Amino acid sequence: MHRRSRHAVILVRGALLLSLVLAVAARSASAQAGGAQRPNVVLIMTDDAGYGDFGSYGAPDVRTPNIDRLAKDGVRLTDFYANGPTCTPTRAGLITGRYQQRVALERPLGAAADSALGLKVTGHSLPQLLKANGYVTALVGKWHLGWQPEFGPMAHGFDEFFGFKSGYIDHYQHTSSTGRPDLYENDRPVQVEGYMTDLVTERSIRFIERNARRAFFLEVAHGAPHWPYQPPGRPSAARDSARHLGAFDDSTSTRADYVAMVERVDEGVGRILRVLDSLGLRKNTIVIFSNDNGGEWLSRNAPLFHHKGTVWEGGIRVPAIFRWPGHIPAGRVSHQVGITMDLTASILAATGTTVPADMRLEGIDLLPTLEGRAPVIDRTLFWRVMGARPQQAVRSGDWKLVWDGRPMLFNLRADIGERTDLLAREPEVARRLQRLLVAWQQDVDKEKQ
Repeated sequence: MHRRSRHAVILVRGALLLSLVLAVAARSASAQAGGAQRPNVVLIMTDDAGYGDFGSYGAPDVRTPNIDRLAKDGVRLTDFYANGPTCTPTRAGLITGRYQQRVALERPLGAAADSALGLKVTGHSLPQLLKANGYVTALVGKWHLGWQPEFGPMAHGFDEFFGFKSGYIDHYQHTSSTGRPDLYENDRPVQVEGYMTDLVTERSIRFIERNARRAFFLEVAHGAPHWPYQPPGRPSAARDSARHLGAFDDSTSTRADYVAMVERVDEGVGRILRVLDSLGLRKNTIVIFSNDNGGEWLSRNAPLFHHKGTVWEGGIRVPAIFRWPGHIPAGRVSHQVGITMDLTASILAATGTTVPADMRLEGIDLLPTLEGRAPVIDRTLFWRVMGARPQQAVRSGDWKLVWDGRPMLFNLRADIGERTDLLAREPEVARRLQRLLVAWQQDVDKEKQ
């Protein structure tokens, strides 16, 4: 009996020890799972695509089933804007979460003339804050915020970078407008064969696969369909170091070539989405799709007026799609007005990332509205183009005041194409918007770095 009792005690102690081990393991697994519940973020941005260049935005001649599927699975925004009408300004707005005028980057940086310029490091960039919050971060594709290492992606908090630093490159030769190679692995120049759109997709997939068990932020910054208009499957060297060739000096570029470039991007989006599905990451990954500014001469900006480089709707209104299963209802269309720097605020909020008080974000978190937890927010937004043809614009509610040689006033809800100038009919509205515009310009100009 005594021997049996001792045996029973040993069994009880063993059971207690096993229970303790299992409890500790369960708590550990729970903690790991809790950490994994922070959403991953994949931000996909095209370059120079038109507002109407995707099936879900009315394109009749472009097949984009994967981007369209994002819209069906999430929410498509009709009134979303780029921070600026060209590349560098919008990307500065994304990285800083503020108007790009505050960092004196309101025009595209040139590969030759501006090689010593760039976005200064503050420690408050979007990737830097996410990195400090435990996210692994990567940029694959276009940077266009400075060539020197102190202005580069790694300096701003990206753990990994594969791509180019110029505003555009030859899609096959990977050379910039200077004719020099412009392809980097982190801060090191590299030579890799392949069509740039495909390389962006492949490197993005590799990053996701390597970091499937970590919280990650991935910016997929395509250089397409920006010129040179080199379609996939036809290797070439772009004419005149890939300089811009318009309708009157280029007889080789066609809408069909441009469409092929857009469709190749869409194929890449599909490959990225399938990888997320195969790794079980779909539900816990926010996928955002947008574009950096309005389209060029081969683009379809309908129903908007004008194109890239202007503050008219065709220069600044861009597609935007959000997918976050279980949070954003599928198949919705939102008329919430948004802007690129709202992506910054939304990503930081969704990931639970602390925002330093002195960062002073100017974008807002759109997710409560897109999820249906909050009403649509009335917005007042500003744009400016400097140079030989200065332009300014302010949108407040449905009203938009445009300065392009002279002031013009439009009601965008009734006139998305900006065809009917209401300045004479609504002078008080125009004066109110003009006061807002003047005050904004004075404010941002005071802060220029």
